[in-house]
Amino acid sequence: TFAEAFTLAVDAVKQRGKADVGEKTLLDVLVPVAQALKQDAAGGKALADILDHLSTVAEAGAEATRDMLATKGRASFLGERSKGHIDAGAKTAQLMIEALARVLKNA
Repeated sequence: TFAEAFTLAVDAVKQRGKADVGEKTLLDVLVPVAQALKQDAAGGKALADILDHLSTVAEAGAEATRDMLATKGRASFLGERSKGHIDAGAKTAQLMIEALARVLKNA
C-alpha cells in the first residue's frame, strides 16, 4: 500500500512541476525510488533489504544528474553551467530517502 501511495505522490509532483526524469530535478531520484519500492515490495523482499536498495537507488539517481543539462526549475537559468554539478533538489531528495531508510531500519 505504501509503495502505491508513494508512486501516486511522485506522479503528483511530476504533474505539478510539469517535469520528468532526465530534466535534472528531484524526479531523477524519486521516480527510480518509487519504481524500486514497488518492485521490491511486490517481490516480497524483507524491509531492511528494501530500505538498503532504496538508498542505493536514490544515490545513483542523484549522481546521474551531474552530467545532465537543467531544463526545469531554478537551475535551468544556468544553462550549460548546470552540467558537472549534482542537482540540489535531487541531492535533497536523496538525503531525505536515506534518512527515512535509516530511521525505519532502526525502528
